Amino acid sequence: MSDNQSVGLSVEQSVRQSVDPSTELLGFDNVLFPVGDLEEAVSFYERAGFPVAHRIDEIGLAILKVGKETPGILLRVEEGVEHRPSAWFAPRVWLEVGDARAAGRALEAAGIEALAPTSSVATGWTVEIADPWGNVVGFTDYRKRPELARS
Repeated sequence: MSDNQSVGLSVEQSVRQSVDPSTELLGFDNVLFPVGDLEEAVSFYERAGFPVAHRIDEIGLAILKVGKETPGILLRVEEGVEHRPSAWFAPRVWLEVGDARAAGRALEAAGIEALAPTSSVATGWTVEIADPWGNVVGFTDYRKRPELARS
């Protein structure tokens, strides 16, 4: 779900504003995260609940599944990428889950520390984590606005 939907604008309103259908945004392909070590990154994301769809160690690449969709999170080893703490101004990707509070508890049980306690947002609840390279992933639900949730 988009931020537009959480503030009351519909996807249809956004699409109608598009002038050229060939440039219409259709959805996400993959989200690319640079990492310094593929084995460490895959281990972290598997503990966070992301199954590996494809892995090509020779080129330092792994694609993680996100739900039933084909696009996912692409981890790519980049030279010079080192561990760093997450900054609050770092880019983020939020993924929809059925219950963000339960996701937060599962992450904690897997030894993954949240950036902050699970918090209330306009549509439900959200919890965020950062990998060792500072890439931020949020898990959000629509428990307060179920009509906006995926079915």
